[in-house]
Amino acid sequence: MSIWPILQDDQLSPRAAAVIADIRATRKTDFINNFWRVLANDPALLERTWASLKEVMAPGALDPLVKEMLYVAVSIANGCEYCIRSHTTAARAKGMSEEQLGELLAVVGMASETNRLATGLQVPVDHAFLPGETV
Repeated sequence: MSIWPILQDDQLSPRAAAVIADIRATRKTDFINNFWRVLANDPALLERTWASLKEVMAPGALDPLVKEMLYVAVSIANGCEYCIRSHTTAARAKGMSEEQLGELLAVVGMASETNRLATGLQVPVDHAFLPGETV
């Protein structure tokens, strides 16, 4: 159960309603997920978070599918079930195949394992990996 209530459209403040309207327009959907509906309890937080997400996830040097897959990977690393599920759904909608998901999960698992090994063993960083150095 959420700490804050999941607000319905008729419970939104005018400021929150404006952000929700922008989410609908930007995403071209009437569906507003629970994340945004909970954040709507704090209109400033909702506004700031939506503006940042909209900017970061906008078209850029990285393909939109790659951005969603990165979001899934970080969400797995952070243990956020909500974000894992919502961004896996978004990645699938952008064309992610089950084979790509499998490879993504393998990379996340491998990175997690080797990160823990390097951290636990306190392996020093090679000079070749430092700025200004070459391999």
